Amino acid sequence: MAKMHTRTKGKSGSTRPIRSESPAWSTTTTEEITKVVLDLWKQGKSTSVIGMVLRDNYGVPDVKLATGKKVTEILRDNSEEPNVPEDLYNLIVKAIGLRKHLVVNNKDVHNKRSLQSAESKIRRLVKYYQSAKVLPIDWKYKPETAEMLITR
Repeated sequence: MAKMHTRTKGKSGSTRPIRSESPAWSTTTTEEITKVVLDLWKQGKSTSVIGMVLRDNYGVPDVKLATGKKVTEILRDNSEEPNVPEDLYNLIVKAIGLRKHLVVNNKDVHNKRSLQSAESKIRRLVKYYQSAKVLPIDWKYKPETAEMLITR
């Protein structure tokens, strides 16, 4: 399938092996994983970074197979849920950086287009998350107040 704002098709990636249970060599328990997830979250790590740390340092190949819950579900159960989903958060950070760049370099037409694409993706994601009831219906993305939206 083609990418949203380019004429390219994207590059194919590897697929995970189909598994229904955690491998036998992974011996970490659900309580240990939950404790590590909460500790890393309190240190300010994002959910994807938490997953990579668990994979690389603790030998947990897949958090959902090991615990039955995703990292965000573990955080939600312990009332540590992020304000904004991670993909939306990253797009907002990108848009803020592009806006700061365009203040100094206002004739940079390529980055103006990148900003338009990023904000279009933000609007589409917000619409999706509102329909999925992850974000409230009255949640709005405003470029002027975007920095306040992404603080934890």
